[in-house]
Amino acid sequence: MRVTKKNTELVNENIPNVELLVIDNEGNNLGKMLRDKAIKLSYEKDLDLVVVAPEAKVMVAKMMDYSKYRYEQQRKLREMKKNQHIVDVKEIRLSPTIGEHDFNTKLNNAKKFIQKGDKVKITLRFRGRMITHSQLGGEVVEKFIDALGDMVLVEAKPKLEGSQMVAVVAPINNN
Repeated sequence: MRVTKKNTELVNENIPNVELLVIDNEGNNLGKMLRDKAIKLSYEKDLDLVVVAPEAKVMVAKMMDYSKYRYEQQRKLREMKKNQHIVDVKEIRLSPTIGEHDFNTKLNNAKKFIQKGDKVKITLRFRGRMITHSQLGGEVVEKFIDALGDMVLVEAKPKLEGSQMVAVVAPINNN
């Protein structure tokens, strides 16, 4: 079973039977007229009557090729979607007792994420009694942020949230 979408656009016969301010396809104001007369006039020119300002005191309708207009609108929308970039937040998990090699591996991954334009959430989890040495964890996170250097902007400074320390860094746009 196919569900048809109800046409909510104010075009031709879908326009309520009221007085309209009509503009022709060249942009000339034809003045106020009733819907039926305006539709007849637009059909004579092989065009559609489209309401462009439904909130106005007197609805403003323009004569145009509606299918061409809709195609242009869809093309602009596709172009806008293609040009936008969605920023993801990637997470890097550290430990207060992280080894040098593991630290460098996670640092390289974070650099890759930053270069792709993603934000990086640095999470350092304390287990058991490690929380008593939270200053060591803070030093590890600070060292990590310092190692990322000039390529990042610190959005959220490292802070302790329960049993983990969290910081967020974002790429600096050099456009």
